[in-house]
Amino acid sequence: MLKRSLFAIGLLAANAVWAQPKKDYPVQAVNFTAVQFTDNFWLPRMKINHTVTIPASFARCESTGRVKNFEMAAAHSGKFCTTYPFDDTDIYKTIEGASFSLSLFPDKKLEAYIDSLIDKVAKAQEPDGYLYTARTIDPTSPHAWAGNERWVKERELSHELYNAGHLYEAAYAHYYATGKKNLLNIALKNADLVCSVFGPDKRHVAPGHEIVEMGLVKLYRITGKPEYLQTAKFFIEERGHYDKYDAKSKDPWKNGAYWQDEVPVVDQREAVGHAVRAGYLYSAVADVAALTGDEKLLQAIDSIWENVVTKKIYVQGGLGAIPSGERFGDNYELPNATAYNETCAAIAGVYWNYRMFLLHGESKYMDVLEKMLYNGLISGVGLDGKSFFYTNAMQIRNNASHRSMEPARSGWFECSCCPTNLTRLIPSIPGYVYALKGDAVYVNLFVSGNASIPVHGKPVNIVQQNNYPWDGALSFTVSPQKSDAFSLLVRIPGWAGNQAIPSDLYSFTDNQNCKVTISVNGQPVDYILDKGYAVIKRTWKKGDVLKVNMPMNVRRVAANEKVKDDQGKVALQRGPLIYCAEWADNDGKAANILLPADAAFQASFKPDLLNGVEILQSDLPVITVDEKAQTVSTTRKTVTAIPYYAWANRGKGEMMVWFPVKVRDIDIYPTAP
Repeated sequence: MLKRSLFAIGLLAANAVWAQPKKDYPVQAVNFTAVQFTDNFWLPRMKINHTVTIPASFARCESTGRVKNFEMAAAHSGKFCTTYPFDDTDIYKTIEGASFSLSLFPDKKLEAYIDSLIDKVAKAQEPDGYLYTARTIDPTSPHAWAGNERWVKERELSHELYNAGHLYEAAYAHYYATGKKNLLNIALKNADLVCSVFGPDKRHVAPGHEIVEMGLVKLYRITGKPEYLQTAKFFIEERGHYDKYDAKSKDPWKNGAYWQDEVPVVDQREAVGHAVRAGYLYSAVADVAALTGDEKLLQAIDSIWENVVTKKIYVQGGLGAIPSGERFGDNYELPNATAYNETCAAIAGVYWNYRMFLLHGESKYMDVLEKMLYNGLISGVGLDGKSFFYTNAMQIRNNASHRSMEPARSGWFECSCCPTNLTRLIPSIPGYVYALKGDAVYVNLFVSGNASIPVHGKPVNIVQQNNYPWDGALSFTVSPQKSDAFSLLVRIPGWAGNQAIPSDLYSFTDNQNCKVTISVNGQPVDYILDKGYAVIKRTWKKGDVLKVNMPMNVRRVAANEKVKDDQGKVALQRGPLIYCAEWADNDGKAANILLPADAAFQASFKPDLLNGVEILQSDLPVITVDEKAQTVSTTRKTVTAIPYYAWANRGKGEMMVWFPVKVRDIDIYPTAP
């Protein structure tokens, strides 16, 4: 496995040494192929993704006609047989995920199947590089969203460039993981067409659903071709310059805010519109700012990030509060009963926050990424690997008037963006663990495994051994080839101190003296904290053992008083995990639990529950209703809370994240049907 990974890296280096960009992120990611996991939390999820989720996704692409669309496009015969013109991307995203997975679990059968799909994609591509089955099958009668000619509805409906972006992302991952160019060549041919069509003296458009910008940047990284970066920047700069709509309209469909096109990006200071599109745009803005040195774009993206983290993110990392338009709400508009929190938005948030870290080298971005990753993102896939949430609720109540949008998981969706997006994110997580800046090695995520990281041109092997996220005791064995002086920067998460999130949007209700201790070879180390990282600078020798101990106390989280839905309520957090109460552990109810200020919780690991979870338990007052006597009272019962990500794996029922501290009033609702 390692030999294969090093081969892929070596091949890329041999083919593209000349392509290194002149400007780039100050901090550089360590490629996913250089990190292997051995842990008990992420590795099983990656295996399930490989053995269950990816095969199921490919099977559904076959059974729903997504593959058939490519076959018909190659034959120029038939009728587009799925619902949306962006259905092509489900194949691209699953190929991307499968490619990442191949670097973890070599699989000749899967690799051969991917090659067979790539062959079908190649045959569906038109001679000039155009690739869009919704038109190519029958150009005289294309999909209703596509328009009679290429690109004419790109800003609003067609998703032609969105499809292209996911093609480029898949090609990048496939090339890195396998060293093959069959998908890359398709992507480059399409990208050359896109660059020939769009530009300052060519066709103008702000892509309606962003991601082509991210994809073009990745192709630029492989080839060094300046047109790819220039076109990505062009698409960003095209936003906010249209006169075809009423710019003063409050309707986001008319003023362009739905797809972040209401004002130029350099003038944007607030996250607006469709949360997934926004996350992809903001990721691309970070890319382009880094690669071009554009300070105005950097200022814009910094301001937008501040807006999200101070006013528009849910406590479990979810983004996009409003179901209508799958979009961000107003500042502090974070309702629980109707929370949307699309899984794809959490995925886009991971992409964006990692790029913000690469720009600034500050731990706060990784703190937010970790919150998303361990909570609002993996909640989107069931423990079985084949059931999903499109949206991620914050509460489920049995009262009909308070029922959330999606109380049960689904095997597939007509718009299946979330399941296929998960296939590509989960196996890419090794690429987020480490990063480099000169001779400083960043440790961002705490996952057991080993990595080979180049320092001073020579590999340094780092072995992590921990039981994260259940235990805060971390161990790192550091082994350079020869004794060498460099810095190891270990992220000290905000939650390990007294920061629930890097803003005042959420805060812990108590100030605990949570001292993080560090030792090297058994000797305590006094460390400097710089931008949220413990800096351990020394001459490292083979077999040095660094140990970090982070207390994992159960913390109560309160929201800013401007978040109306959370007033008088608290949430529970232990380590990076947000907890919830679910019906299955609490006598069929969860919406009747009170969490008074003096409540104390005990944590215990249950290996046979939900694939192994740390639960929290406390004796709490629970509201009970005696229907016969028509009375309401409180009784003390043992209440169990589970990690938020694990809910809805045992059937339908109530779930709560935010608990009232005391009874202030009682609403009366009819019995749920």
